Amino acid sequence: MSDSPLVLGPLLRYVGEDAATIWVQTRDDARVSVHAFGRSFTTRTFTVHGRHFALVLLGDLPTSESSDYRVDIDGEEVWPRPEQTFEGLPPSRIRLLRHTEPTRLAFGSCRTSVPHDAEGNRSNGVDALRAYAHWLSRPDRREDEWPHLVCFLGDQVYADETSDEMREYIASRRSLDEEPGEELKDFDEYAHLYQLAWSDPLNRWLFSTLSSTMIFDDHDIRDDWNTSRSWLEEMRATSWWHGRIVGGLASYWVFQHAGNLSPAALAEDEIWKVVAGHDDEQGELDLTDVLDAFAERVDARPDTYRWSYSRDLGESRLIVVDSRAARVLEPGERSILDPVEMDWLDEQLHGDVDHLFIGTSLPFLIAQGIHDLEAINEAMASGAWGQRWAGMGEKVRRAVDLEHWAAFQEGFRKVFDMVVETARGERGRAPGTITFLSGDVHNSYVTEISPQQLGPGASTVVQLVCSPIRNPLPRVVRVLQAFIGKGLSRPLRLVVSRSSTVPNAPMSWTLTEGPWFDNNLATLEVKGRGLVVRWDKGEVDGDTLADLDAPRIREVARVTID
Repeated sequence: MSDSPLVLGPLLRYVGEDAATIWVQTRDDARVSVHAFGRSFTTRTFTVHGRHFALVLLGDLPTSESSDYRVDIDGEEVWPRPEQTFEGLPPSRIRLLRHTEPTRLAFGSCRTSVPHDAEGNRSNGVDALRAYAHWLSRPDRREDEWPHLVCFLGDQVYADETSDEMREYIASRRSLDEEPGEELKDFDEYAHLYQLAWSDPLNRWLFSTLSSTMIFDDHDIRDDWNTSRSWLEEMRATSWWHGRIVGGLASYWVFQHAGNLSPAALAEDEIWKVVAGHDDEQGELDLTDVLDAFAERVDARPDTYRWSYSRDLGESRLIVVDSRAARVLEPGERSILDPVEMDWLDEQLHGDVDHLFIGTSLPFLIAQGIHDLEAINEAMASGAWGQRWAGMGEKVRRAVDLEHWAAFQEGFRKVFDMVVETARGERGRAPGTITFLSGDVHNSYVTEISPQQLGPGASTVVQLVCSPIRNPLPRVVRVLQAFIGKGLSRPLRLVVSRSSTVPNAPMSWTLTEGPWFDNNLATLEVKGRGLVVRWDKGEVDGDTLADLDAPRIREVARVTID
């Protein structure tokens, strides 16, 4: 381990037209300075469970300009690292948004934290993000080829599926025979997992120079997180769940969520108000008790805090929706979004932008066969055919991960209606596209609602999925997914159409591209009223160190959406 005062980062997080934020983790209580645009921006660290963090706000920047930057800790330059020159990595750079520039956005989900050696590549495939970083670092990459940001749509870390390195760290703190065994227990273990996930030199450079936005999914906490009331009751009955959820949500705020927010949104955030209001003359702020109490509260009462957020991207808009923590799980009242969250989304879903992107870790328009299966399963597990079948429905729900938007029919239909109204120009000028961006399912595909159903002049409504970045499915599971999605589509459609218990989908949608199962990172680019989207996988030519340090990308698919 390096003895640098900089433990992790810098991560370039929010970027607007005249503001940016940069996140770091430091070794000690310190003052962190970012030098960019001919100015210096300094802030004091805060501590959580003995670890030190800072989010540096850069404001009043020259509109739509770009600048290299460096980071100092207590006056010592720590970034760029001295070895970056020898690694051939360009300087880290802040590229402010240009209001009229067409949006370019990368996205993906599901990335495990295993080493990038030959063994890791054999077990988990080549990391598509790392290959993308190597591609962007080449000197012939023009600035107009760079995405404006990368959107990570869940499972940035796996709290329940740990690597050898993570298990070694856990074993250094406690016995693996102690619950929860090889899974994460608390904030400290989460912090180490993030360090494993974000420390590789290529990925670390990418995080430092490409703005990122994030949202959690189940594995950030645990598989099937909040899939049902009975699941949650079982977790709360364990000896370890309380520590897991508190550590998971507290670390998520520190490592992911705070950086999602614009300076204006940060100013309204209850935790950031504590940070911003602290008097540095009193020493470093210890945020431990505040964050732990906050995490405990928002788990018990999700409607008291919103993890969802939005970002303006020039003439486009990105809305990122929490489809995990804000669920209503009461039998007879199930919804993927609670009323407060639903009202917020209702306010956000409007036109008068060129393109509207909706980021949600779980696919909204999943393959029609799987959608119908989840709708049938929700009815079964809710007791529509009696309690005997309800227990079986719950077992199947967990075994096959039937927990997407389609498994929460009430919430699905409400959001579907909002989207259709927006597409038809009933909520302002209709965007060129309304595009759902999702991950989770470990395969990538495109679905589209046919224009005939939406009417003349309506937006194109599509679902783009990119998953995984690095965590491929076993072949037998791939075959099963494809069979349910396509092979059972017609029989399940027939069951739903003849049922008075299972809701029929308001419209139909078609799988137009895919699925493909490679490790991928997707990039979309606005082209007038349409989009061009490509999916890139990572490859290495051999197992030598030189090969492993120079992964290349290969285009898996390219789709034009008119």
